[in-house]
Amino acid sequence: MDYLTDEKTQWIADEIAALKAQGLYNTIRTIDSPMDGHIVVNDQPVLNFCANNYLGLANHPRLKEAAKRAIDQYGIGPGAVRTIAGTMSLHVRLEQRLAEFKHAEAVITLQSGFTANLATIPALVGKGDVIFSDQLNHASIIDGCRLSRATIVSYEHNNVDDLQRKIAETTEYNRRLIVSDGVFSMDGDIAPLPDLLKVAQEHSILLMVDDAHGEGVLGRGGRGIVDHFGLHGQVDVEVGTMSKAFGVVGGIVAGKQVIIDWLRQRGRPFLFSSAMTVPDVAACLEAVDMLESSDELVTRLWANANLMKQEMKRLGFDIGSSETPIIPVMLGEAPLAQEFSKQLLANGVFAMAIGYPTVAKGKARIRVMNTAAHSQSDLEQALAAFEKVGKQLGVLS
Repeated sequence: MDYLTDEKTQWIADEIAALKAQGLYNTIRTIDSPMDGHIVVNDQPVLNFCANNYLGLANHPRLKEAAKRAIDQYGIGPGAVRTIAGTMSLHVRLEQRLAEFKHAEAVITLQSGFTANLATIPALVGKGDVIFSDQLNHASIIDGCRLSRATIVSYEHNNVDDLQRKIAETTEYNRRLIVSDGVFSMDGDIAPLPDLLKVAQEHSILLMVDDAHGEGVLGRGGRGIVDHFGLHGQVDVEVGTMSKAFGVVGGIVAGKQVIIDWLRQRGRPFLFSSAMTVPDVAACLEAVDMLESSDELVTRLWANANLMKQEMKRLGFDIGSSETPIIPVMLGEAPLAQEFSKQLLANGVFAMAIGYPTVAKGKARIRVMNTAAHSQSDLEQALAAFEKVGKQLGVLS
């Protein structure tokens, strides 16, 4: 594409050209089908191995019917922010059901997992305070920390000893917060939450975990990382999302009642952005009901993940140290990852390349996201495509 530019925008065109030259330009694919294990991308039917639809709920008949019924009863949208005229009985019911599901004192819902972090962190800490943040935390945590204007001290990824050192070195503060992802979305590893809790309790520091990729995946029936480690009532704040395993959209903040009440007063995305829409809330409610009544989908997800990991390793791929259904196929350089993704698509498998700035330079990869929506034959077909492309591009011998 040739850009029409002037002095004010030429630098943008130059930066885009540089991204393309480095193999870092993000080509956005268009999906023309419901989100599922099989989708249509740019008019081509393919197997979908890059969505966060862990449990296959994004196109589930029960969620679609729940959304339709709610539209007939409540309309489409609330038409206001939650604090003025946007809180409907559906919102209240979802928050009550999520609190029960997660065994938390209380829950507040927001428009997305991203806005949940933007609401929570600046409401808990501010100028003169200190945040201890894992080096590989998600962009939404990073942005929430920046907005808070607190001092940000990063510690080595999942390294509790380094966290202890950073706490000991940081002597000037008013309030303090430790924040970590629960499941790290690019590598699939899990935060050492019991050890982080021990440090937080030892130093009387608030502890917050972002469980975006743990909701519906970890714990009994997908109740998340706090349930996974049996730490109910001990972690101060648990942020999550309903856009991944729940198959819909929306953010969750679960935790102590006093903190949730405070977020209703000072969480800016809650105060200044319209509430979740009616069909989204109703579909999320149905997803909670499904997860409470059966762990079949969570069990299938993990069975598929374990098979894919086992076979990827057997083929000779480097899949890092994932502990979850996220499988990073490590390739190194962004141009190789982009070509690998392109060749996979030509062989009927949709799995996008991930490069800088989402991951560090030299750490480009294909992030494989298998789901409960995939059958045994789907996994076999995907593995065959990975093996074929891996050999074609010299990744496998």
